[in-house]
Amino acid sequence: MNNVFKSSKKFMPTYLLIAINIAVYAYTSIIGGNFMETDYYVLLQYGQSNSFVMSGGYWQLFTAMFVHVGLVHLLGNMFFLLIFGLRAEDMFTIQEYLLIYLLSGLTGNLLTLLFGPDMLSAGASGAIFGMFGAVTIFVRRAVGQSILSALMYSFFLLMINIGPNVNNLAHFGGLIIGLLIGYMLATKRKITITYRYNYSYYK
Repeated sequence: MNNVFKSSKKFMPTYLLIAINIAVYAYTSIIGGNFMETDYYVLLQYGQSNSFVMSGGYWQLFTAMFVHVGLVHLLGNMFFLLIFGLRAEDMFTIQEYLLIYLLSGLTGNLLTLLFGPDMLSAGASGAIFGMFGAVTIFVRRAVGQSILSALMYSFFLLMINIGPNVNNLAHFGGLIIGLLIGYMLATKRKITITYRYNYSYYK
């Protein structure tokens, strides 16, 4: 498959985002005095508290994407970011990559603000769900395959991640935006496929 655009691989955005998330976790661990779990009052400041956002703390809609509640939470999210992010680097330009990640995360947080209870939430999972959705639907749409399987697979992953203490609204909002952006990018981009044949002659 020959891409007619410049991928974002040379910029290594996946490793950059992982480094940023780890650095933020190190910072919150230092100021909170706990490496295994983020201090509650640190989460109140940098995570997303709906009541605080509504009273003027709008920056939390952004900072909450880079704050994690604990080490296990961070490692789990970074693992899936590595998987889906490296795949996305082959498909999208650096501008498209960052748009998918940031807009998916922001949309998930906005959905949480508008329709969620007064919860305290944090994590990159909304952005990662968006990355997953964009990659999944882009592959099928770009080569002219049915997108039904991509939608089914995406919502299956969403359903198996539903549980207590999980921000399902952030996951859903991120996934929807990722699917939409991935679909639009695949629709406007023409992918050419070149087949190469090797002929071996034996005497």
